Amino acid sequence: MNKILIIPKYIVTADKNGAILKNHIVEISDDKISNIKPLEEKEVKEFEGEVVHAENLTLIPGFVQTHIHLCQTLFRGLADDLELLDWLQQRIFPYENAHDAGSLRLSAKLGLNELIKSGTTTIMDMGTLRHQEIIFEELDKSGIRAFAGKCMMDENELFTPFKSSTKDELRYTYDLAKEFHQDNGRIKYGFAPRFVLSCSEELLIGAKEMMGEFGGSLYHTHSSENRSECAVVRKKHNKDNIEYFDSLNLLNDRTVLAHWIHVNDNEMKILKDKGSKVAHCPSSNLKLGSGVAQIPKYLQEGISVSLGADGAPCNNNLNIFNEMRLASLIQKPLHGPTAMNAETIFRMATIEGAKALNIGKETGSIETGKKADLVLLNLDTPFQSLSNGEDNIYSNIVYSASKDNIVSVMIDGKMVLNGGESPIYDDLELFDAGRTELKKLIKRSQN
Repeated sequence: MNKILIIPKYIVTADKNGAILKNHIVEISDDKISNIKPLEEKEVKEFEGEVVHAENLTLIPGFVQTHIHLCQTLFRGLADDLELLDWLQQRIFPYENAHDAGSLRLSAKLGLNELIKSGTTTIMDMGTLRHQEIIFEELDKSGIRAFAGKCMMDENELFTPFKSSTKDELRYTYDLAKEFHQDNGRIKYGFAPRFVLSCSEELLIGAKEMMGEFGGSLYHTHSSENRSECAVVRKKHNKDNIEYFDSLNLLNDRTVLAHWIHVNDNEMKILKDKGSKVAHCPSSNLKLGSGVAQIPKYLQEGISVSLGADGAPCNNNLNIFNEMRLASLIQKPLHGPTAMNAETIFRMATIEGAKALNIGKETGSIETGKKADLVLLNLDTPFQSLSNGEDNIYSNIVYSASKDNIVSVMIDGKMVLNGGESPIYDDLELFDAGRTELKKLIKRSQN
């Protein structure tokens, strides 16, 4: 049995009481937290295992991001200043269509390196049309906890080469789920029809029906992100997005909807009644000019809201600290300065994200019996509050911290970032290989 003892300055548990502990230690046995108890020097000296001295660091749960596109990391900076449908038609669909196995592998590696180095330990990823097995291979190598699935598309009026037949989409998806879904493991399948405008009813329903064979799997799609998108959906189906999904019986507590900005009261009631979850992506929503989601109202209605960075071309990074800060600040001019306080945002990025993925009993907070998905932060810097007390911890994390404050990251009891150094990725190698793959991809996209 691998045993580790962590001695932090503070433990921000994100448990149901929001406890912040001082002078406590966290004991880890293999992949789980086996004990949290007051610090006693005698126990530390007698501990049979690795002791992590982090007396100047703050221990928090690993961040959970519920909407990511690893396949797009390679396109960072190549799709700026466009609204959603133009962004897809002119840049993203042509680039994704040009992916081969090599470019997709580099894109996934770039994204995973960035996510882990900024403290994210669990993601829900939507892949691309082809070569999805590459993403699963890289997820496994990285050590991250993930739900993932190929993006499913059997209709595409925006860029017609980028789609497949309904039969082929369903068969490829099923084969991937059979090969990579782990009922009790770190990697689970997320069935991912892209959005209403790229999917037939047969595809949307077929993906949902497939889930029954894969315990713990989720249904992951985009919804109500852009006014133009909503107008086309309404014209095509005579219903808004959520009303259309509901008519096909696609909504339940295993459904995660990215964005969800432009919704009516009836859609809000449907989502609440069905228990489906919202993945809020504030940076992406602002950069694409899509709008500001009604997050305070969703929370007031009891709708689950978590956070995601979306993809690098619409953000332009995967750093959860940006999402936390923006998720709070963009609501304050609309709802007043007390709206979306720092603790609420922190919980959205940790335990509420885990609950959205139906793994809240497994991860998302620091509690005995849960997975050892943990992050050590250095909040004792000139760039954080100089008040040396727990009253400022949430403020420090949400409003003034960044990935630069991350010291170490643990997933399943294993260090995937230690003292700022990754045992898996080399930044310079990724940079050089990424540039090479990007040049080849752009050339392919122009042919």
